[in-house]
Amino acid sequence: MQTAITDNAANGPERPTDWQYVDWHAANRMVRNLRQRIFAATQAGEWKQVHSLQKLLLRSYSNRLVSVRRVTQVNQGKYTPGVDKVVIKTPEARGRLVDVLQHYQPWRAQPVRRVYIPKANGKLRPLGIPVVIDRCIQAMVKNALEPSWEARFEGSSYGFRPGRGCHDAIEKIYDLARPNKRKKWVVDADIQGAFDHISHEFLLTTLGSVPGRELIRQWLKAGYMEEGRSYDTPEGTPQGGVSALRSAQQSCSKDKEERRCGHVQRDGVSPKTPRLIRQAVDLSKKLSEARKTRGEVLALHYSMGPQAWVRLWLRKEPLCEASSP
Repeated sequence: MQTAITDNAANGPERPTDWQYVDWHAANRMVRNLRQRIFAATQAGEWKQVHSLQKLLLRSYSNRLVSVRRVTQVNQGKYTPGVDKVVIKTPEARGRLVDVLQHYQPWRAQPVRRVYIPKANGKLRPLGIPVVIDRCIQAMVKNALEPSWEARFEGSSYGFRPGRGCHDAIEKIYDLARPNKRKKWVVDADIQGAFDHISHEFLLTTLGSVPGRELIRQWLKAGYMEEGRSYDTPEGTPQGGVSALRSAQQSCSKDKEERRCGHVQRDGVSPKTPRLIRQAVDLSKKLSEARKTRGEVLALHYSMGPQAWVRLWLRKEPLCEASSP
């Protein structure tokens, strides 16, 4: 017999959760419906309703179920422990974790565990692995806040967004730069050390008074553990775990700022206007002619907020002829 999930029990049933009998179709449907309502309310500018729905989703029993399942069963790092070395492997443990989250008060986020993975250029990329319970809460916050951000994102952003990826960015680049188009030059840029140096104050100010803001602040300031020593994190966000912080980071690029710089195509924009395609912190800018390349990219840097990002790094040969793949 499946566990019933109803709207009048947002915080969950009084009995312990039996993981084997959860109605996943109903849980996913309830989370999906709330996310769609948040998206629609954001588009309509009904901010009071947006915040009410976000708080409802944060308290939702279905959201807890879906988040725990994602962290402990679906994600690739489901068996990667944090600093407490706890890993959830059995259905009974997952059910207990859902029940613990109902009354869990995250007074202080635990530090992440620092590990390193190799990069394509031979260097090492630092990752921060949160403890399991923090990952679950991050997934819950992400489910609640992400729909409102999606409703306000510019169309040229492809990184860390649901239903979008690098292949979509590649397709957009080719669509703008194929031989029969006027964009004949490409500037490829990267925000150097963006995850390591983003300003916490700028990020929190940009987020505003959203539900879960204090949790995000705790995750930013939690620090990390490496070889038994604790380190503070005065700036930057961890790479690892659920992408709640990374999704928050992407919200810093406001649609109105992109339009002010002429990056969003609309009626009245000159065909010579540079076009921006962003995949995470990698930027590709299409130019009609090879002029003022470095100045235009640096102007893009300041449009993102001079206190939020570090300098842009241009590749050695930033200009190249656009051609079909």
